[in-house]
Amino acid sequence: MVSVTHAAHNIEITAEGLQAELARLELQKEALERELAAVVAHLGSVRRTLGAFESLLRAPAAAASTGSTASAIAKHGQAAPPAAPQAAVTSSESAGKTTERPVSADTGTDTDGPKQYGKLTEQIMEYFAEVGDLDVRARDVAAALGRDTDSGSINAVRSTLDRLVGTYRVQRTGRGLYRAPRS
Repeated sequence: MVSVTHAAHNIEITAEGLQAELARLELQKEALERELAAVVAHLGSVRRTLGAFESLLRAPAAAASTGSTASAIAKHGQAAPPAAPQAAVTSSESAGKTTERPVSADTGTDTDGPKQYGKLTEQIMEYFAEVGDLDVRARDVAAALGRDTDSGSINAVRSTLDRLVGTYRVQRTGRGLYRAPRS
């Protein structure tokens, strides 16, 4: 009889451990889904940017053959914006759901008001204008912008900071440290 009680106790302890592991795995799954959403958004951004660059590279070659670039610039004061390529972004395929949405390369403003794309970049640049000549961490930037609620949001800030470093709008001053460039 003692061995049956001991075995039942072991099963109970194992079940409790598995329940705790299940809860931990559910939390990890939710965090990974948020991070995947941030990666998918960044992937869409990179695709839109590359599409815009490809359009820009093709536009001068076509305009040079017709001689219309100089007249278009003289007439409008600037070159015409490239056509917005359409791309499809698939999200959450690992969860068994496949949804596609059109993605536009237009990142400016139109008659409907400002676009959401680029808002994080603008917020980060405003933050750096406020802090001046201080070295800050991506997590500090995320906290200041109210985007420190989960790892996906913080990673979105990190990705944006890395893009800003690549375009020389922000300087990387050390491992994980960023600063506004000196004017």
